[in-house]
Amino acid sequence: MRRRPNALQWLRYAFGGRLPSAQQDWVRHDLTDADWRWREIFRVCVQIAVPVIGVFFLPGPLEIRILTAALILCGALFVGAAYGDELRNRRLRQHGLPRPRRRD
Repeated sequence: MRRRPNALQWLRYAFGGRLPSAQQDWVRHDLTDADWRWREIFRVCVQIAVPVIGVFFLPGPLEIRILTAALILCGALFVGAAYGDELRNRRLRQHGLPRPRRRD
């Protein structure tokens, strides 16, 4: 069984940090398994949560704050989906793992 990161390690990993070498198998699974794109989108949602929540503390009409948060969220999700392969390849290089040979 793969050794999973604890909550703080996963949070650091979600924000671009490197996990210990003992968790290389988990990282390989996370970045190359069949549903890696969904996990990438989830990590983008975690990364964008703080700015989206922060928008609601700004002054102004609620409608503008909701639309601003939606714009930030849509933009981040679009970039995460459009550049998912590049983001994954960077993470694989960061952990010293080879890129998959075939396109998923």
